[in-house]
Amino acid sequence: MTGVPHTSGQPTQLKSAEVEIPAQIRAPRRGGVVWRCFGDVRATLMAPQLLLLQVSHPVVGAGVADHSNFRAEPWPRLIRTLLSLTTVVYGGQQAATAEARRLLHVHAGVKGTDPRGRRYHALDPEAYHWVHATLFKGPVDAQSLFGKGMSAGELDEYYRGMRGVRRVWGLKECHLPPDWPSFLVYYDEMVTHRLEFNRSVQDVLDELARPAQPFRRLPGPLWTPFARLAAHYALLVTVRALPPVPRERLHLTWSPRQERALRRFARVVRLLMALVLPPLRIAVSLAIAYRATHRPGTDPATRRPLGAW
Repeated sequence: MTGVPHTSGQPTQLKSAEVEIPAQIRAPRRGGVVWRCFGDVRATLMAPQLLLLQVSHPVVGAGVADHSNFRAEPWPRLIRTLLSLTTVVYGGQQAATAEARRLLHVHAGVKGTDPRGRRYHALDPEAYHWVHATLFKGPVDAQSLFGKGMSAGELDEYYRGMRGVRRVWGLKECHLPPDWPSFLVYYDEMVTHRLEFNRSVQDVLDELARPAQPFRRLPGPLWTPFARLAAHYALLVTVRALPPVPRERLHLTWSPRQERALRRFARVVRLLMALVLPPLRIAVSLAIAYRATHRPGTDPATRRPLGAW
């Protein structure tokens, strides 16, 4: 398998040298393909699918089940995740490096034993690599499903840029497939052979079926109809993106009727996004990154214009 070696049984923890964030690795440049596509609002439609893929890995699933408050507070966790991701991609070099180091420190203590008696650690190389691989591929799938897709040249530039982002996150060069075709081979093998059903997968599916209210003061009569509609399409996008083998393994089904419904939804999204100027498609991500890098308590050295190197 290309990339991180398959690990079964006892996971191998990343050593300090393996999580060192090289000073010469740069965050994405302003205006590049990564800048334009990673934070595109359409990519947020893939978020439930990415979360499901991540927790389907046995190490990630066990860590989330034992150390996360996802079931009790799904929305605050989602907001924290968005703050972190957009900081690394859009916050500029110093903010990206600081955030990556913070993540490594936070995950260093996430370890334990899963229900099958397997020891796990959040910095297990295979699991850590897999989480970032899903984040890498999500925007590509979003462009394919809800846009015109990326050209070969754009994919090449995007992949090179995201390799840099993943180095900022602490992954070593030897852990990264060298090119896009190699990445797809690695990704398909992981999806087919390593993902499994677990408690965290069920928690994500339960939240997709019945999304919690994001604000306690939000009246139920206003939230309920929107939640039902959002849950319907979020589940369609999530299930459709999975190949048949992991779909069956995660106890999910797909029918021609669901396929037609998703195609109609995708057409609506494409029509609506055609009316939005490209810079505005990442406006939410830029706003989140600005909030993450300029809020009280952040290091003043990181408070620079977004994307600045």
